[in-house]
Amino acid sequence: MVTSSASSPKRTSKKKSSRKPKVVEHPLSSESLFTSRETGWLNFNRRVLAEAEDARNPLLERLKFLSISGSNLDEFFMKRVGGLKRHIAYGVSPKSADGKTPLMQLQEVRQSVIPMLKDQANCFNKVLKPALEKENIHLLAWKDLTEKEKENVKKYYARNVFPVLTPLSVDPGHPFPFISNLSVSLGVTLKYPNSEEKLFARLKVPKVLPQWIRTEPESPIFRFVSLQEVIKENLADLFPSMQVLDAMVFRLTRNADSDQDQEDAEDLLEAIEEELRQRRFAEVVRLEHGPNPDPWMIKFLMEELELTEDDIYELPGELDYTDLSVISDLALPKLKFEPYSPVVTPAFMEEGPGLFNAIKMADQLVHHPFESFSASVEKFIRIASEDPKVLAIKMTLYRTGDNSPFIRSLIRAAEQGKQVVCLVELKARFDEERNIYWATELENSGVHVVYGVVGLKTHAKTALVVRQEQEGLRCYAHIGTGNFNVTTSRFYTDLGLLTAREEITNDIVEFFHYLTGRSLKNNYQHLLIAPVNMFTKFKAMIEREADHAKAGRPAHIIAKFNNFEENDLGVALYAASQKGTEIDMIVRGFCAIRPGVAGMSERMRVTSIIGRYLEHSRLFYFRNGATDPVDGEFFIGSADWMYRNLHARVEAIVPILDRALKEKCWEILQLYLKEQRQAWSMNSDGTYTKKASNDIGIHQTLMQTAKSRAKVTEETEHTE
Repeated sequence: MVTSSASSPKRTSKKKSSRKPKVVEHPLSSESLFTSRETGWLNFNRRVLAEAEDARNPLLERLKFLSISGSNLDEFFMKRVGGLKRHIAYGVSPKSADGKTPLMQLQEVRQSVIPMLKDQANCFNKVLKPALEKENIHLLAWKDLTEKEKENVKKYYARNVFPVLTPLSVDPGHPFPFISNLSVSLGVTLKYPNSEEKLFARLKVPKVLPQWIRTEPESPIFRFVSLQEVIKENLADLFPSMQVLDAMVFRLTRNADSDQDQEDAEDLLEAIEEELRQRRFAEVVRLEHGPNPDPWMIKFLMEELELTEDDIYELPGELDYTDLSVISDLALPKLKFEPYSPVVTPAFMEEGPGLFNAIKMADQLVHHPFESFSASVEKFIRIASEDPKVLAIKMTLYRTGDNSPFIRSLIRAAEQGKQVVCLVELKARFDEERNIYWATELENSGVHVVYGVVGLKTHAKTALVVRQEQEGLRCYAHIGTGNFNVTTSRFYTDLGLLTAREEITNDIVEFFHYLTGRSLKNNYQHLLIAPVNMFTKFKAMIEREADHAKAGRPAHIIAKFNNFEENDLGVALYAASQKGTEIDMIVRGFCAIRPGVAGMSERMRVTSIIGRYLEHSRLFYFRNGATDPVDGEFFIGSADWMYRNLHARVEAIVPILDRALKEKCWEILQLYLKEQRQAWSMNSDGTYTKKASNDIGIHQTLMQTAKSRAKVTEETEHTE
């Protein structure tokens, strides 16, 4: 059985072409073919938490990884647990790929989450806090403060906190208050001095304030106390003459899984706005509380919120690790990753129309954040908006971020009389409100705004620039794996192709006609477009590799993306493996495939890369019988191998045709496949094993590679 997920692809071609591989048949119909998506996702989050536990990472970065693991878990409950609970409430029981009902999946989730919460708490309390103390960063309880510190904090509380607080009691004259999603609350059990009746009051811990208060701002030592603890210590001021029996910090998570049929709505914008309003009041799917809870209060909250014991989670650590940002953001460079400035490649040194000439001379493939996003993709759109020869700009926006330079460029272009079309995806989950705002701003500036194809979420990352040149109209295109988002471009690994090749840009023109009009085109020559032809082409390429392997020709598939759950492609991959195809999958998140199963997937290896940057790029390789592996086929684009991406979204994948760019893609894939420091190997049961190594890691390697490549190019041009 093959277990190494970092085996060299070149090895796969050795002697493969001289004889046919032995074919071992395995039944491809049982539910045991696939692993659970929910468990796979939780396993991924455990790998994120492992980065917080890893002493090789800088201390404050470890604190950020802990925060990310908590934030990830929040989103998981809002989306996945919320969806499963809605299935149960509606009486529908679709089974998962591994044959589990929604109820079985919920039980499995709880069994996985409880140990993870303990691991998070151990990481924070037993590992990170002591390590922080060694660096003179102390996270203290109220009882640990000096008298001077208590006095300082009380003054801060009286001036900055007390006026903001709003105690809300529950009695016949005051109904149970609305508690917003993921807000931290302090539940207080009260009673009147001459009464035995218990009363409940809720205090929202205000997020507008720092969640950790520095006790002596002028001191060279960093000493903090949590805002929650400070409020708890001063409850008597909020409930004068009342007896405070107990106080408990808790937090609610609400369902963010939509049940609204937006596709039948006459006005999609109005439907999304209504969904956002409803989400605020959606059903509660989780209640978290701290240790040693008040049993009366827990029972009271369960009754008011209609929760069961399975919805209650006792946290031995913090309720919200994202509150630690005030600590992780401290200006202590020695406790953080060394700063990195993305490389600006020579083609993008050009200003003005010279940039278009560089793209016309040769396709450009940029690898973010190692190569600058701002100096390439952002610059491409900015120059297009300013160039008087540009007649039209068309873009898809999925998550663009706040104060986006792309929005400013599109508005500037429209004001100059250019035809500007922007598809804004309103259904980008958790970005709906921001996208509604920007869509309105664009429309008010004269940009033609469309909201996509009815029934499908548009996830493609594409831009088209139409320019009047001496020989006639020339189109320039960008097709990428990531969003047009300057902020995430600094932390996500992504690839983007800028090209003026007519065979590509002609397809992109047709693609935008599909997005903005009612084009039913289904014969794109080079692009893989979901849901039009992407699934069938990917499946055909997998089957072609199997045919090559069966005939004794070189056969190798490498697929790098975020998540995998598409049963038909899974079965095709298993069949290809059985026929002798070597398959390497680099999947950051969950992966439903079971690699290394005798007779089924012996030639399949799955690797997950977790580290400084979030792996977001999608890069696909099919050797297609080529003697030289670089002569195989390479593709990049927006789609994972997920059912939703291939069948229920609009996605775009583009081939890499330039030989030099193929070499660049091959080099990138080789580095990922050989990675040890940040790599985890997936086992056939869905668990993962960390590769033990003290290497510098793939992200550091890619930073060095980008700098070296740029230096060599600069020296070559200087010599010429």
